[in-house]
Amino acid sequence: MSAKLVGSSLTRIMLERGDKHIWCAVSNDSEEHAMTVIDKFDYSLLVYITSFHDGEFLCKDGGSWRFAIPVRKIELTPKEVGL
Repeated sequence: MSAKLVGSSLTRIMLERGDKHIWCAVSNDSEEHAMTVIDKFDYSLLVYITSFHDGEFLCKDGGSWRFAIPVRKIELTPKEVGL
């Protein structure tokens, strides 16, 4: 696999290999817009993508999106919050 594989292309490849419920930032405008949801704390646009069909990513709750960028959801440590 190429290290240059990013964004929606990476999500499609992950689905093709059998991954389920991929946590993604989504948008119907662009990949750049999808990433702004994290900066703006718009967590309504962070969803679990379950499939890709007819050019759209489908989420667990039934919505469809043109762009879906896989993101990581992790627990913060005391060091990361300055304690």
